[in-house]
Amino acid sequence: MAAEEEAVAAAEVTIRSQRVFLNHLDSYSGSSIGKYLSNCVVGASLEEVGEEEEEEEVEIMSAIDVTLSKPKEGAYQIVGTLSKAQCMKPDFAQETYTLSAREELLGHLLECDVIIYNITEEANQIEEATWAASALHGEVLHFEKPKLFILVSTIMTWAQSKPLDPDDSEIPFTEEDYRRRKPHPNFMDHINAEKVIIKLGKTNKNKFSTYVVASGLQYGAEEGIFHCFFKTAWLGETPAIPVFGDGSNFLPTIHVVDLAAVLQNIADHRPRTHYIVAVDESIHTLQDIVKCISKNVGPGKIQKIPRENAFLSKDLTQTHLDMLLVNLRMEAVFLKENFNIKWVAQTGLVENIGQVLKEYKQSRGLLPVKICVLGPPAVGKSTIAEELCKHYRLHHIKIKDVISEAIENLEKIIAPKETVETEEVGEEGEDEEEEEEVDGIEEAQELLDGVKENMEQNGGRLDDQYVIKFMKEKLKSMPCKNQGYILDGFPKTYDQAKDLFNQYVVSLNASDEFLKNRVMNLPESVVAGTHYTQDRFLRTLSLFRELNTEDETVLNYFDELEIHPQFIDVAKFEDPENRFIVKEIIKEIGELRNYGLTDEEKEELERKAAEARLAKEAEENAKQERKEAEERAEKLANWEEWNKRLEEVKRQEQELLEAQSIPLRNYLMKNVMPTLMQGLNECCKIRPDDPVDFLAEYLFKNNPEME
Repeated sequence: MAAEEEAVAAAEVTIRSQRVFLNHLDSYSGSSIGKYLSNCVVGASLEEVGEEEEEEEVEIMSAIDVTLSKPKEGAYQIVGTLSKAQCMKPDFAQETYTLSAREELLGHLLECDVIIYNITEEANQIEEATWAASALHGEVLHFEKPKLFILVSTIMTWAQSKPLDPDDSEIPFTEEDYRRRKPHPNFMDHINAEKVIIKLGKTNKNKFSTYVVASGLQYGAEEGIFHCFFKTAWLGETPAIPVFGDGSNFLPTIHVVDLAAVLQNIADHRPRTHYIVAVDESIHTLQDIVKCISKNVGPGKIQKIPRENAFLSKDLTQTHLDMLLVNLRMEAVFLKENFNIKWVAQTGLVENIGQVLKEYKQSRGLLPVKICVLGPPAVGKSTIAEELCKHYRLHHIKIKDVISEAIENLEKIIAPKETVETEEVGEEGEDEEEEEEVDGIEEAQELLDGVKENMEQNGGRLDDQYVIKFMKEKLKSMPCKNQGYILDGFPKTYDQAKDLFNQYVVSLNASDEFLKNRVMNLPESVVAGTHYTQDRFLRTLSLFRELNTEDETVLNYFDELEIHPQFIDVAKFEDPENRFIVKEIIKEIGELRNYGLTDEEKEELERKAAEARLAKEAEENAKQERKEAEERAEKLANWEEWNKRLEEVKRQEQELLEAQSIPLRNYLMKNVMPTLMQGLNECCKIRPDDPVDFLAEYLFKNNPEME
């Protein structure tokens, strides 16, 4: 039992002793290298493998799997830093560090046996890399075990090197020429770091070995330096992929997994050569690479643009442009002769474009979405398909547009070609191409004649053989293969469905009464010239019902393929804009599987949202102001009306009072006023001491009734 525990402890020590530090585990290179090494058993590259085993290993490690299997026993344990503190710890990493003090970082570095610093992506890591190597060198006397420091640099430190033979510029540079290397002006810090690292490894080689790896331009998985070309080709928004300058500059490249394999071999072999060139065997120009990408991912054409125009690209930094415009021939002689590398792309990107493209799609989650939206006329297929296309960034395929486009393309093939600035991919074998072109023109003419004749015989409609042919060609086009598509109301029959493949099928339905009412409520401007006119709509609806009541229907076909349609009753959703229906479909299909919005598109959406919000606020404010103005006007009108009525009431009361006072006045004027006036006159003449008593006495004496 004790012996077993000792064996386990010894095994743990062995695994623990192979701890690898890697800076920026969340970067493109850091992530790929970390994933690879975490699946490599320590010392595995020292063993010779048979051809079958090697092929199996290449197949396993060629693709950068998103989900990793359980780490192998005895594999390298990966630890390191992250470029962004908020990033999650990668699955392949044992530990990650977010550090503010370098003393703390040094403590973690001292726990590792292999320290790898990659300075090919971020220049701000150069200073940290030289500090780390110097700090470790200062602690060398306290090392319990030998340590290895590897600096992953770039071939850009060779960019201005003079040719080995002025008369023969095709002779490649090798590791033996590293003392003659001259860097690109923007990569002076890189070469200075290389020199420091090499120097630090010379004083105590038994305890502290240092290596510099001059890496070629990295590609693979997310496609690294060439991502801008892949993305442009994938999106299919330009007729040709740009090549900067004449494109004749040679680019030394390496697949990022092969670069990781080089680092694995250095850690296992600890070679005597301390400066190693890591490039594949390809001799490709920028034009060769862009042509290959365009042919296999995009429109199949390239367009040469002036070098200065390259700086207008928002996807490329100055460092990217410097690398893409370098002109170098390099050969990794030492790798071939001394390392045991299970190459993923030994011959380069062009020869391995199939595997590279597969990795690209997998790493970026670029999976085409193929949807078919079916239903009777006026159910809302086109509107819903349009909204889904916007959400998933897919191509809206309408059978009428496909036929028109196919006829137009046939006419272009037949028409005399004009000189264009774009260049078709492939220049070799021009005579053979001319012969193929002539054959293609004849075939196009024959097909076009057959199409026109068929349309004349069928009153403008095409037979299924032509419809399916054109539809197949459309769906096999690069944009549809890349992003995917939405078929709008097609296929219509069981036979048409046999020749097409879809991932998702949406079946919209509604009663005839509902559809008739919807069409009747459409404006005349929308109905005019469409199949929504009364006679055509009823015929189309009747034909749809007839085709979908047979045993062999389109929906039955998809059911047979285990592609079960999503049934939606449009009438149940009281939503003229179909927003709830679109949400239901998106919920069923899932998340976006294409490139998300660019920063510019996000800004544009935010700007439009802000404008819409401001417009809505302005409209609400204007509405509120109108309401308040109306209320004020109503109050003023009510006030004026009230005042008028008040005046009228007063007038009527006055008139009433006056009317009621006439008998009283007459009575007073006849019976009271004459005697009263006389009494007042007498009072004035006599001026008694008590005039009121005098007047009362006078009235009493002279009262006519008393007499």
